[in-house]
Amino acid sequence: MKINDIVSSRLILRHLDADCLRACLSGDAVAAAERLGARPAESWLEEAALMEVRLADMAEEPRYAPWSVRALLRRDDLAMVGHINFHTLPGHPYLNGYGDVELGYTVYPAFRRLGYAREALLAMAGWAAAQGGVSRLVLSIAPDNLPSQALAAQLGFAKAGQVRDDDGCEDVLTADWPLPGAAV
Repeated sequence: MKINDIVSSRLILRHLDADCLRACLSGDAVAAAERLGARPAESWLEEAALMEVRLADMAEEPRYAPWSVRALLRRDDLAMVGHINFHTLPGHPYLNGYGDVELGYTVYPAFRRLGYAREALLAMAGWAAAQGGVSRLVLSIAPDNLPSQALAAQLGFAKAGQVRDDDGCEDVLTADWPLPGAAV
């Protein structure tokens, strides 16, 4: 375990620091694995745009780093099953009063429908409440992403609005901490 890990029953949410992101972007999987303490997923190595955005975010605001992207590592074998992050520090103006902080996540196809997204969301939300006093969470999910919409509903998220951005139309969903099923 590393000092900044967020740990749940089956997952380690490990911060992908700037050095790890740069190693991934340069294609140096060995250096990335050394920084991460696990082998980065091939799918992760294809997400250069997200890596570049998060590197820029951390450079612009160093306090954002622990809120940035984290690998979802399975505890039993350290397989990277996806990633999760907060889009900004809490209280960013782009949230337009919907909540304190927005979460985004991806679980890679081979690992979907196993409860990893739920577990990671609960762990990150609990960390945000403890570390940053976050009480209202935001998710933006495409209306046709039925599995994520269903998960959000199970966790108590309700539609608060709709936005159109680079990804297309997304429902803005909000929920108050603690979420159903959260350990508090």
